[in-house]
Amino acid sequence: MRIRSSLTGLALVAALLPLPAQALEIFACEPEWAALAQALAPNARVSSATHAYQDPHYIEARPSLIARLRRADLAICSGASLEAGWLPALQQRAANPKVQPGRAGMLFAADHVETLDQLDHVPFGAGDVHPEGNPHLHLDPERIRQVAAVLSERLGRADPEQATQYRAAYLRWSLNWQQRMDEWRERAEPLRGRTLVVQHSTFDYFWRWLGLEVVADLEPKPGVPPTPGHLASLVDHVNAEQPLAIVHSWYQDPQSAQWLAHKTGLAVLALPSTTAPDQGIERLDQLFEHLLTRLLEQVDAG
Repeated sequence: MRIRSSLTGLALVAALLPLPAQALEIFACEPEWAALAQALAPNARVSSATHAYQDPHYIEARPSLIARLRRADLAICSGASLEAGWLPALQQRAANPKVQPGRAGMLFAADHVETLDQLDHVPFGAGDVHPEGNPHLHLDPERIRQVAAVLSERLGRADPEQATQYRAAYLRWSLNWQQRMDEWRERAEPLRGRTLVVQHSTFDYFWRWLGLEVVADLEPKPGVPPTPGHLASLVDHVNAEQPLAIVHSWYQDPQSAQWLAHKTGLAVLALPSTTAPDQGIERLDQLFEHLLTRLLEQVDAG
């Protein structure tokens, strides 16, 4: 009887205790936003719909992604139509009111910064362009900080009991981020004024932040795969310019870059356009450190 009475008492005490807070569920469309969310909300459960070896424009609305979005308290994506081919289908099938367009739980980064290359209208035959501007804004450290401030506020709205902690985490992160930006700017001085050949506008924000100039694009139009005729037309121009390197992202086919390199003698530089935990690039500062180091290595090699 005493044992039963003690157990009953413990059960009553346990029932009166507050339940442990459930971890916030965050759905990120791209790895960079997953990394930022994890930095500002270390205890949250964060997942990314894409990875560094995928083109974020084109992914399949898989059942596993639908299930993750259905559970999400907050979703963060690049916006500017980057996910237009697959996110609306996910939102419809997940039927989660928290992460529908216009709700506080659905954060599009491009809505909160000034994007590059905005268009009032898209001319016919312009290629895969975004009238809202270049969506790859995560490759500008300053714009990352602007998005982080908004994300911190949205975290507090999704989880009011922890709002003070999210704000404190942002302030710590922002201070450290400013220090890193100052370091990167100083180290990047040898890159200013140098030129590059690229494939697509993926890194445009980063090039502008560093003071690099693009003199040729392997794509004849944005989003249009390189063609033999277009590549051949670049040879003389590239030989005259002598850029630092030919750059493509990890998810892009390297054959076109390699062909032009063979014709011009330039180096090919394959770079990650987002975080890649399998390669030890888990955080955003590690991504920028990796990109800057690879570029400076190319300067030294030249």
